[in-house]
Amino acid sequence: QVQLVESGGGLVQPGGSLRLSCTASGSIDRFYAISWYRQPPGKERELVATITRTPSSYYADSVKGRFTISRDNAKNMVALQMNNLKPEDTAVYVCGARPDVFASYKYWGQGTQVTVSS
Repeated sequence: QVQLVESGGGLVQPGGSLRLSCTASGSIDRFYAISWYRQPPGKERELVATITRTPSSYYADSVKGRFTISRDNAKNMVALQMNNLKPEDTAVYVCGARPDVFASYKYWGQGTQVTVSS
């Protein structure tokens, strides 16, 4: 049974920073990719950033230059460093794992709330 657990969310002022962690129950090397998604209030879920096994990374245009995704294989963890946060970054952030390149995202965490407000 694969479990993903997010942590690190909270309330931060505009311009501030937060670091989210997604910790897996076991090696993250078994996944082709791990991504962070977010769902703002009243909106659809959107992809924020992805990191693959290689590793290579991808970012949504809205977070490029502000967010950094990284992985720590020894800790079975993928982190999302979020800098210069904006009110529009307010959302529930969820991490997902994709088993291989031919599969869709199969495993999801419960999510962590990020609120950017003064």
